[in-house]
Amino acid sequence: MTPPVKSPGAVALGPARDLLWSAVGAGDEHRAATVVLDALETTADAETVLLDLIAPVQAKVGAEWAANRLTVAQEHTATAIHERVIAVLAHRPECRGGTPDGPRVTVACVDGEWHALPARLLAEVLRLRGWRVDFLGSHVPTPHLIAHLHQTGPRAVALSSSIPTHLPTAHTAVTACQAAGVPVIAGGAAFGPDGRYARALGADGWAPDARSAAAVLARGLDRPGPPGVDRGLDDLPHLADQEYTIVAATTHQLVKQTLADLEDRFEPLRGYTERQRRHTAEDLAHIVEYLATSLYVADEDLFTRFILWTADILTARGVPARGLDPALDLLALQLKDFPRACHTLARAREALGHRTPPPKTPGPGKPA
Repeated sequence: MTPPVKSPGAVALGPARDLLWSAVGAGDEHRAATVVLDALETTADAETVLLDLIAPVQAKVGAEWAANRLTVAQEHTATAIHERVIAVLAHRPECRGGTPDGPRVTVACVDGEWHALPARLLAEVLRLRGWRVDFLGSHVPTPHLIAHLHQTGPRAVALSSSIPTHLPTAHTAVTACQAAGVPVIAGGAAFGPDGRYARALGADGWAPDARSAAAVLARGLDRPGPPGVDRGLDDLPHLADQEYTIVAATTHQLVKQTLADLEDRFEPLRGYTERQRRHTAEDLAHIVEYLATSLYVADEDLFTRFILWTADILTARGVPARGLDPALDLLALQLKDFPRACHTLARAREALGHRTPPPKTPGPGKPA
């Protein structure tokens, strides 16, 4: 991935990042706002504060949750504080951007995507650069997005998604926007480390961060052709084999059977509490969803990366990651008539066999 572009003032924000991290970790919204506003006075550059202060601290929030050093509640609290602090920043007189006659752009998260902070950061950066921004927030159903486009006629749509399992929905949104005559730039972790899934789904542009997205939009995206022309039908010809469709449609059955069979293969499961079994079923459901998404975009690496990430998450939480291998084998037995699925599962099992577990870390609130 291309590293995010930083402004000259970013280096000077190191102490402010430490202070902001301390504030959001303590759930102290007022102290967090003070840190951000003080940084604004120091740098006199709202974009730098947004992208080189708030954004990296939010990224650390996610990393600390993954390492089991923050609870879900602490992660949600930190994110909520950042959202409110951004709102405070946006209403400062020196931070009000956009003009009534500026180019119009719609920024939205795809249907099902609740992680709206990256899209919000982009929306604020575009406002600062003179765009007239319609920020629709998280979880925007595609029909409502298209209705908005018909009503407002923006120059482009910026679609955000952080979770790869939303890629099929993102594909629907991309092709629907293009059919309405509006080009699409995609962004967010869901679209791959180098934007490969944005290209696979036929997006008109991709950017790894907000500054790069603003630059792409400033250069302009070509309109996708006359309204009503759907360019997405031939983007993914491999879907003709129906493997994605069948795996997605039978997720519940696959999870139920795998959980039942896993008791014979993975002895610790027999002693699990009802709560632990429920979490195991949820993990299996995520595995099947990522398998289906991998089949949708025809990229085995997507699934392998998720399995290795899941192994690290389980290890950080003191759950035996060795249960993943028999679970993948049991899924392969159920999907023995689906060659792409079986090959994807085999690749992931091979990667698990060569995995080096991360060092154990203390849980939330525990001393190192």
